[in-house]
Amino acid sequence: MRTKNFLEKFIPSSLLNWYHFLLAFLGAFFYGLPSQKLKIIGITGTGGKSTVVEFCHQILKEAGKKVASISSISFKIREKEWRNELKMTMPGRLKLQRFLRQAINAGCEYVILEVTSEGILQHRQRFVDFNTVVFTNLVPEHVERHGSFEKYREAKGRLFEQTKKIHILNLNDENTEYFLKFEAEKKIGFTTLGGRTSSKSLTSVIEAKNIQEGPAGISFIVQNTKFNLNLLGKFNTPNALAAICVGLSQGIDLATCQRALEKIKVIPGRMEIVIGEPFKVIVDYAHTPDSLEQVYKTIQNSKFKIPNSRLICVLGATGGGRDKWKRPKMGGIAAKYCNEVIITNEDPYDENPLQIINEIEQGILKLKTQNSKLKTFQKILDRREAIKKALSFAKPNNVVVITGKGSESWMCVAKGKKIPWDDREVVREQLHELKIKS
Repeated sequence: MRTKNFLEKFIPSSLLNWYHFLLAFLGAFFYGLPSQKLKIIGITGTGGKSTVVEFCHQILKEAGKKVASISSISFKIREKEWRNELKMTMPGRLKLQRFLRQAINAGCEYVILEVTSEGILQHRQRFVDFNTVVFTNLVPEHVERHGSFEKYREAKGRLFEQTKKIHILNLNDENTEYFLKFEAEKKIGFTTLGGRTSSKSLTSVIEAKNIQEGPAGISFIVQNTKFNLNLLGKFNTPNALAAICVGLSQGIDLATCQRALEKIKVIPGRMEIVIGEPFKVIVDYAHTPDSLEQVYKTIQNSKFKIPNSRLICVLGATGGGRDKWKRPKMGGIAAKYCNEVIITNEDPYDENPLQIINEIEQGILKLKTQNSKLKTFQKILDRREAIKKALSFAKPNNVVVITGKGSESWMCVAKGKKIPWDDREVVREQLHELKIKS
């Protein structure tokens, strides 16, 4: 982090751009242009990228393919898997090219990559020969970094401009029209809304029908094949459709896609039920207003939530020094859906964490009087203490939801320091300390 800040502060942007480009070229050249020997699938968008990577990996594996993948959750090369502890979704250029070479050495045919806008700004996708790219969705994020939402979208668009073979697009999203303008041999759309083909340029459209949500997961039908996923949240339906489209584009049938997706029991840190009894504790990565509201809606609508029980929420705002606009919005969303709210620290980096918390509080104060559900809220800077307090509030049939970090293994604080962290482990430790039996 210190090196990055130094470079951005003292080197002109044009020169820094060439530095990133040259590093991408040198990485690809040093490792022998590995992407040319692989089928690379890139997943980009604001939300759902890691989940789609996991879904695609499972589908390709079920079809007998030899697969590697990178997401914000983990690195996988065939049967080997290790956590992504970089605090960086998309590795730097040299690490990425080395991973591709390792995938080849392990006999892989496919690599699935989560592609971020920051990675694109730094040319990490350059000299990677993508076979297929997927657009999940787009809502405002990293706006301060890019300068505007339009520039954020343009950064994503570079991946589609670069890829000439297969484009897979979420027709539910209004930004899809922008991505449809890029040329490709095949364009596949997916939708849960029906009737939206968006463009005559689409090769085919895959639609999910009869979407149902229950206490054990979601179900839907695609072309007379019923999918029963063991995952909460209707928002996972378009994620699953994206992966199904990837499978179909690679000649994999729906039955294989169905078997693969139904084997997945959990996506780490994504609507993950960490504790089931005597109350439920859910950990989720939600770190944008849109994703936070989807999490709260899912919990509110799921049949496991007993009527009139309390929803106890722990949240902060990820990424000190950026996207400050979203802090009061997230506070307001918490006030709208939660009965008890605890605002706490997440990843302040070099920003004053109390300032971040106070900005979230402004959104709560604005909506508090308009929402009878919100009984109390408090600020606890220490995230461990915040989680402990939330657990101490909970009664049988209540739901505690902890958002912002998911399965991340670090908390980033001032001066480039990283503190080992895992919300899920902290929950278990604090339950033990409180002597609450799960």
